[in-house]
Amino acid sequence: MSSAPYTNAQAIFYQQYEVVRRDEVVGILLALFLGTFGIHHFYLRRTGLGVLYCCFFWTGVPSILGFLECFFMPGRVREFNAIQAAGIAAALGMPGPPIGWPVGAAAPVWPATGAPTAPGWAAAPMTGFVPASGFVAAQPNTLVACSRCQKTNPQGARFCSGCGQGL
Repeated sequence: MSSAPYTNAQAIFYQQYEVVRRDEVVGILLALFLGTFGIHHFYLRRTGLGVLYCCFFWTGVPSILGFLECFFMPGRVREFNAIQAAGIAAALGMPGPPIGWPVGAAAPVWPATGAPTAPGWAAAPMTGFVPASGFVAAQPNTLVACSRCQKTNPQGARFCSGCGQGL
């Protein structure tokens, strides 16, 4: 994959994002009804915790934890979706979606220049979008794509975790 931006990166972004995004209601229901077995952790690709819940489901502790975690699932699902969106945007070489993007808000439009055109959003280099109106600050743990293998890495990383090339 080349490091040049795609001609229609916005369409590719939304197509890939719809494949990997998770639904908050599904996460809540999984934690509430199947939390004993850790299915809600498998849903968010937390395989280690899911296996741990499966190993100890007979004790009753995962049942209590699953019930309590159903209250925290909307935030965890939003965090999962934000990480996935930032990774896809970094791989496509475009600024990421707004961090803390409110549910139901109009999506920003990425023109060919890569600058957002949605009102109230200002682009910040390598940190995604920062709201100009100021309801959520940008998070420092954004992802950076490797120019060689396009694997996403934490922003402070000096070397790619996939191919070892310097970032």
